[in-house]
Amino acid sequence: MVKTAVLVSGGGTNLQAILDALLFEEIKNCELTAVISSTPNAYALVRAQNAKVPTYVVDVNLFPNRRTFTDAIIDKLRDLDVELVVLAGFLYVLSPRFVSVFENRVINIHPSLIPAFCGDGCYGLHVHEKVLAYGVKVTGATAHFVSEVTDAGPVIAQKAVEVKEGDTPEILQRRVMEEAEWQILPKAISLYCEGRLKVEGRIVHVLEEGEA
Repeated sequence: MVKTAVLVSGGGTNLQAILDALLFEEIKNCELTAVISSTPNAYALVRAQNAKVPTYVVDVNLFPNRRTFTDAIIDKLRDLDVELVVLAGFLYVLSPRFVSVFENRVINIHPSLIPAFCGDGCYGLHVHEKVLAYGVKVTGATAHFVSEVTDAGPVIAQKAVEVKEGDTPEILQRRVMEEAEWQILPKAISLYCEGRLKVEGRIVHVLEEGEA
């Protein structure tokens, strides 16, 4: 079983998708060891507690800078002997040391088809605002490994979602979550925990069952 931790900051809708997938055994060989929040009042902590998953808070407001906050996160993950880290609505960019310590062991979900509508400033509702302003007809979500450059790590899985006439950023955000994010994030976690992901440079190869 792969010891896994999910980092959160807010409501935890993507965390709930992970918890549901674990409940229905859609994620294989994964032990959800911890949910770690950057804020003590995140509703994601309630979701985790309801699912009997251990929760921890590493409060970003208690640290003077990004480096010390990152070090505290790393220390907690090491204390818990975590192998895989999943970012699910985690709102803070950690220092490069985090990526070097957990190279190709941190999975993030982004609400667009990378490399479109990603990078600095593209998070949450802002992504969907940009999608609608640009007028594209298809958007989606991307599960990827985290690198030192925001939203630039190797892509694990993507799923397209139609942009419809009359969409608002809020409506589109919900459709992308339901039709893409909540499907491919659990899938990416399971593929990692099954040992079916092989990274070569920017390319993530998905191995067939039995190849790993």
